[in-house]
Amino acid sequence: MLEIFTDFADWGISQMGLSVDTHMGAAVHFFIEDSTKIFALLYVLIFIISLFRSQLSPERVRDYLSGKSRWSGYFLAVILGVVTPFCSCSSIPIFMGFLAAGVPFGVSIAFLVSSPLISEIAAIMLLGMGSFGLYIVSVYIVSGTIISVLAGYLADKFNLEKYLALQIPQVAAPKCACASVKEKAKVLILYAHQFAWNLIKSLYLYILIGLALGAYMHGYIPQEFFVKYLGGDNVWAVPVAAVVGIPMYASQAGIVPLVQVLLMKGVPVGTALVAFMSIATISLPEMMMLKKVFMLKLLMIFIGFLLIAFVATGYLLNLL
Repeated sequence: MLEIFTDFADWGISQMGLSVDTHMGAAVHFFIEDSTKIFALLYVLIFIISLFRSQLSPERVRDYLSGKSRWSGYFLAVILGVVTPFCSCSSIPIFMGFLAAGVPFGVSIAFLVSSPLISEIAAIMLLGMGSFGLYIVSVYIVSGTIISVLAGYLADKFNLEKYLALQIPQVAAPKCACASVKEKAKVLILYAHQFAWNLIKSLYLYILIGLALGAYMHGYIPQEFFVKYLGGDNVWAVPVAAVVGIPMYASQAGIVPLVQVLLMKGVPVGTALVAFMSIATISLPEMMMLKKVFMLKLLMIFIGFLLIAFVATGYLLNLL
């Protein structure tokens, strides 16, 4: 089904008089194919996901978790993290809302990690890599889930809630006046369309910038460059990818095209995903926001755990 985008890119560069065998042709082909594919997939899948997302609230999460095991809570938090806003800075207010609603601390931490780490947008974009994309998405989701669940478990096991910098008050669930099924369906469909459309409008510039950089890397930077500095033979490639990602801040929509090029240039899966995870989850803006919620000790534990988890995951994936 996705071949239509490849065919469109083939037609596009032919109309420009370019050949995919040239640097310019390869770069333009990459840009046309991925931009059309990404925008189409984003709208359709975000529309569907936002229908589910609209039914979520911290109070519903708390009520659903009542009487269930803590492990069920960790995995539910990961699922919620996947379908909630993927920007790390957007996840923190939702995290605080969970705590205020009485959601257990470890479950809330699992959400805080998984929300930026496992993005449906990133999965959609990575899926566009074809059969190889399905493998990458599977590895991405499984590794992100394990890291998120482990973070929640350790937060509860060592009672890290005592290092919260803020005392977050508990709130009662609000009363809701429900409309008829027909009216509710209309509202949900309109909401899903507006959410998907507005999200794409807010992201399109970042996506295009990321795609432009990715297209340049794809067409002009030789594979040997990436193999030398980020290849499997460089034992320091994984920790360097993790640390270098910390000062950076970008939407996953802008990061994924760069990760795609790294993978296409021969950079190991583990190294490429570590760079993505670090940028998405341990960015400086998020850490500055978390400093207002976490004591310094908890913030350092949070960063240290994620760095160790990412590096270990990167090495393990590179060995597989």
